[in-house]
Amino acid sequence: MRRIAVRSLLLLAVATPAFAEGAEGAKPSLLSPNAGVMFWTLVIFALLFFGLAKFAYGPITAAVAQREKALEAAIAAAKADRDAAAALLEEHRKQIEAARGEAQRLIAEGRSTAESMKAGMLEETRKQQGELLERARRDIDTEKGKAIDELRREAVDLALAGAGKVIEKNLDDAQNRKLVEAYLASIGTR
Repeated sequence: MRRIAVRSLLLLAVATPAFAEGAEGAKPSLLSPNAGVMFWTLVIFALLFFGLAKFAYGPITAAVAQREKALEAAIAAAKADRDAAAALLEEHRKQIEAARGEAQRLIAEGRSTAESMKAGMLEETRKQQGELLERARRDIDTEKGKAIDELRREAVDLALAGAGKVIEKNLDDAQNRKLVEAYLASIGTR
């Protein structure tokens, strides 16, 4: 619209001297005032001004005001979006930090649980090892006792058989066994 107003004024400035020249026939100078030209120039300027004011400046001003309001609304919305994004970003940062803290806590709990399980398993293994050793010792002592008793019986049998051959006389078997066992028991305690 501004370009239209500028073009109209330029056209008016160029056309006015041409109208004036055609009416008088003489070549006027730019410095000499001409009342007719001035009158028509003012009339055309006034008509153009009022026409532009009525039909162009109102819609142009309304469009500029509407555009300004739209820009202000867009700026306000952008600021609100930026503030919301900043708040959301801060919330996400806090959640990430909380998750990191929780992960560190879980790792620490896992380590302590693993250490306590390891210690418990080692203690249980030591306990089982001790029980196995004690059972093995008892079994060895029991087997040793059985072997000694068996050896004594065989020694008694051998001694009786040997004594019976030497004496060539068979004494009472139960009585002989008692005598040899008592003798062997007295030997074992020495």
